[in-house]
Parts: sequence; C-alpha cells; structure tokens
Amino acid sequence: MCLFIETLRIEDGKVWHASLHDRRMNDTRRAFFGPVPDLHVCDYLRPEAYTARTRCRLTYARDVIRVEYFPYHVCPVHSLQLVAKDDIDYRYKQADRRVLDEAFALRDTADDVLIVRHGLLTDTSIANIALWNGCEWHTPAQPLLAGTQRRYLLDTGQIKETDIPVASLGNYRHIRLFNALIPFGEVELPVGQIRMY
Repeated sequence: MCLFIETLRIEDGKVWHASLHDRRMNDTRRAFFGPVPDLHVCDYLRPEAYTARTRCRLTYARDVIRVEYFPYHVCPVHSLQLVAKDDIDYRYKQADRRVLDEAFALRDTADDVLIVRHGLLTDTSIANIALWNGCEWHTPAQPLLAGTQRRYLLDTGQIKETDIPVASLGNYRHIRLFNALIPFGEVELPVGQIRMY
C-alpha cells in the first residue's frame, strides 16, 4: 500500500496552515483512492501540548494511520550542490522518500542538493526554494512538491512562480529554503554558495 505524509509545524500550541495541509492531503487521497470524504488534520492532532517548534508527521492512505511528534531544530545550510535528476517524480508527498534520499547522497561536501529537472531548478531534498533578483522572489513554477508554505507565500504575493533555468542563476543574488517547518527568510544563502555540476 502506498503511504503518504503531511509534515506539519506545531508551535505555541498552534497548527500552522492546517487548511493548506487539508487541501493537499485530500487532493492526494482523491488522486489515489477516488471520491472519498474530506479529512481534516486538526481532527487528529493535539497541538496544545507543544510550545516549542515541533514536527508533526501524519501518515495516511485512504484514512489517517499514524500521528507522531518530534522536536524540531533547523539544520544550517551553507552550501547546495546542483544535481540533475530528469526522471525524479515526487509530486505527492510519499512516505517513501528513496528518490530524494538518492539525490541527497550526491551532495558531496555540500549541506544539501538543489535538484535540476530538464535544466530547470526544482527543490532541495527537504525544501522549496525562492531566489531574489534584486526586486522580487522567484520560485520554480515546476517544483518537485507543491509545499504548503510555498502555497501560502504565493497566495499572499510574497513570491512569484517562474521557470528558473540553471543558466539564469547569475541573475539572482540570494536563495531561500522554506517548508512547513522552516519559515520564509529563516534559511538564506548567497547564490554563490550553489555549486555547479
């Protein structure tokens, strides 16, 4: 059976962007299991017990199978290694992350990889990205995974979607990594810290 996950941020007794997690989870369930009634992540969580930033992992298929809580600390990222993976597909947040782990193993001495598909930037092994061109933040129009934090940033006009070819990296100054647990702006590095193939 194919299992999927939602990774949620809980902090100060609050679940962040619960409705966006609901939407992605229910879209995934419909794609794999046909017409099913909506589920709501908050029906399965007990956030009031957590004040520090906590990673909540909700595992599901047609129904929710397991909910786990883990302390969370942001790992520093000072360098990224470009890795070409034209055949990678992670549009659904699967519990099986082997394709991402295989890409991550190619990082050499960098902290993480920046995965390139058909010449276009996508995501790192754990985060969506946005690049600063001096005027606005651009995020890849074709990410590996449409993250919930990415959706929030697009909806609020903080980032804009566009194709970002590797050849255009020189047009950007900074790159930010973000996901459900890493707020926008918490992890940022100069584009010069992206190592070419």
